[in-house]
Amino acid sequence: MKKKFVITIGRQLGAGGKALAEELGRRLGVPVYNYEIINEAAKQSGIAAELFEKADEHGGNLTPLGTGIWSFGAMSTPGYINNDTLFAIQSQTIENLADRGSCIFVGRCADYVLREREDVLSVFVTASMEDRIGRLMKECDKCEKECRAWIAATERKRAAYYNYYTFKTWGAAESYDLCLNSSKLGIEGCADIVEKIATGG
Repeated sequence: MKKKFVITIGRQLGAGGKALAEELGRRLGVPVYNYEIINEAAKQSGIAAELFEKADEHGGNLTPLGTGIWSFGAMSTPGYINNDTLFAIQSQTIENLADRGSCIFVGRCADYVLREREDVLSVFVTASMEDRIGRLMKECDKCEKECRAWIAATERKRAAYYNYYTFKTWGAAESYDLCLNSSKLGIEGCADIVEKIATGG
């Protein structure tokens, strides 16, 4: 019987965290959940996916519900839903997906949500700024200045979201089981290490 495992991947923008998740998913034959978490949470709750997207990587604010979408009573202001409530729904979705079998999660505080489980390996991926900008320029056809500004803005949001909900520090080594530098190891090298630890191989 194969060992059950859940891998969570936090990442700096442009460090290759998504690419690592996809490589591991291919090697290990397990599902990778990124934006799929939002779609699944929307399906399970009956709340529009757009609301989860608006609240994504923001903490504690109110998101407009819009016409025809139900409210959460005491957990909401009329016409709005608290982002903390959306986070709670998303967290339950992550737990449900992890219960189904081995899988990989990208972002969304999955390492914190699943912190009580013994089968979880939490990973954070970093890289040099030069490599991160280079990857984004290649993938998104943006200039260096645009990529640098995009990284700064995105990481402010990610850090605020993660720190707000987890009471830990985003990107700090002590917040994760394993921190990897894709500039030094490459995506394949990172995948080799994570695969070996997660599967006990």
